[in-house]
Amino acid sequence: MGKDEHKKSKNSFLAQTPKNQIADGKDIEFSEELADHDDKEAQARANAAGKRRKKK
Repeated sequence: MGKDEHKKSKNSFLAQTPKNQIADGKDIEFSEELADHDDKEAQARANAAGKRRKKK
């Protein structure tokens, strides 16, 4: 270990998601040209669930 690894600095921080960022619940990438029938069905179900969630 180097000597800098043991120093604590008031200005050091780790990059994190901002606290004021609103998550949309989507954490995957989707490629329309690579999607098969199951992918498209899952996307349709997710969209329907999102609409139901927004209604409440």
